[in-house]
Amino acid sequence: MDDGTTDAAARPPGLAPGTRVLITAAAAVVVLVGVWFARDILAPAAVAAVVVIIAHPVRFPLERRGWPAWLATTAVIAVAYAILAVLAVLLVVASVQFVRLLPDYADELEAAGQSIAEAFSSLGLSEEASAAAGSALDPGTLVSVAASVADAVVGFATAFFFVLAYVIFMAADAARFSRLGGLFGSARADAIGTRYFLGVRRYYIVNATFGLVVAVLDGIVLWAIGVPIPLVWAILAFVTNFIPNVGFVLGLIPPAVLAFVIGGWPLALVVIAAYSIINVVLQVLVQPKFVSDAVGLSLSLTFFSVVFWTLVLGPIGAILCIPLTLLVRALLLEPDARARTLRRLAGDPAVTES
Repeated sequence: MDDGTTDAAARPPGLAPGTRVLITAAAAVVVLVGVWFARDILAPAAVAAVVVIIAHPVRFPLERRGWPAWLATTAVIAVAYAILAVLAVLLVVASVQFVRLLPDYADELEAAGQSIAEAFSSLGLSEEASAAAGSALDPGTLVSVAASVADAVVGFATAFFFVLAYVIFMAADAARFSRLGGLFGSARADAIGTRYFLGVRRYYIVNATFGLVVAVLDGIVLWAIGVPIPLVWAILAFVTNFIPNVGFVLGLIPPAVLAFVIGGWPLALVVIAAYSIINVVLQVLVQPKFVSDAVGLSLSLTFFSVVFWTLVLGPIGAILCIPLTLLVRALLLEPDARARTLRRLAGDPAVTES
């Protein structure tokens, strides 16, 4: 007589797969909501962590030469602070020049806004829609944008204090990274200590290199055709290069609009064409190959990560989206032998090549 014990013994222990998925999804929602509420604290911590990861290799040659651990840690902190100082100077210079630009072109901005409103009206749009389109270049609107930029710089300066403090403690803790195997186990230590940190460093080195080339070329073109403050737009091109997929568009819009204001559609089209040629060749045709080799993420997941982490952490999430996505993969997927399908969908080369 079958009393059901055979079926019970045949069933694998633990929860059903569907139940595990639901519990995991619910836990993820709770964690992400908590991250969203704490984003003002966690975003600077994430910036500091990425900077320390980039600067950490400075320690190894120094320790091989006999430097004590505390002195090697001090060198890592110094390099991390130098990276942050360069970024801070770039942001402050760009913000100051942008704020100073607006009063000089107030009349041109107003005239351009009126011409846009008239163009939309001639296409049959309602007066409200035409006025809304033209108001985007209204000097008053742009002054409020400039004020928002200034507020953002002040907010960045406030967060920068926490970043500096985080860097000190994280750099000190980084001295223990060589013992990750004893802390997390060999599989997870390899995922975190080797693939993740190396992937983050390679990603930012590749993006910084291509971003610098793109910024220099864009700045030279803008200077040659007479677009004001080309340095600001070059800095913007460099920063937005760290935003996958949509960074090129974000870096193109402001100089194209300014070119339209001072030179009409012909100059704006020249800017769009120049940016498209430079950025398509470098960022679309060449750079993705190096980025793919560095991080191994699918294009769909890369684009989704931009939107997702921007929603969770704000604008800084767009720049940190790749390291954050790699961290989730390293902690949750790579050490789990049952997650091969998810890793394959994510574009993990260690799975797709096997």
